[in-house]
Amino acid sequence: MTALALVVARFYDEIADSLECRARKTAAEHATAQIVDVVPVPGVYDVPLAADRLARRAEIDAVAVLGAVITGDTDHDQVVAHTVAQQCCAISVAQDTPVTFGCLGPGMSAAEARERIEYGAAAVSAAIDMIESLPAP
Repeated sequence: MTALALVVARFYDEIADSLECRARKTAAEHATAQIVDVVPVPGVYDVPLAADRLARRAEIDAVAVLGAVITGDTDHDQVVAHTVAQQCCAISVAQDTPVTFGCLGPGMSAAEARERIEYGAAAVSAAIDMIESLPAP
């Protein structure tokens, strides 16, 4: 059984709930996968530390991160999304544990984010696919 963990950025609660719901549904559809832990964090910027802690746990096979970075009047969304994406990739390699990226944005309105909540499902599917396709260390 593939043990999955989710990190859910809660800043945009409604979007976070939808992403998590899609992620849970996708995991439930796979007989070989189970979500064993969910860590809520305040926002997307807070995702890497939680993802790293989960990826260090021997019983966690993969981590899917979920959240939304909505565009505003500055480039803040660009900085946050790119920084977090780089950190999640680095964690995945450093911990030898897939960390998949189901964060929406940057450059996205809240309405556009709501239209893309399937990213929650895609992040879990990618995590399962990685576990199934990676050779043993």
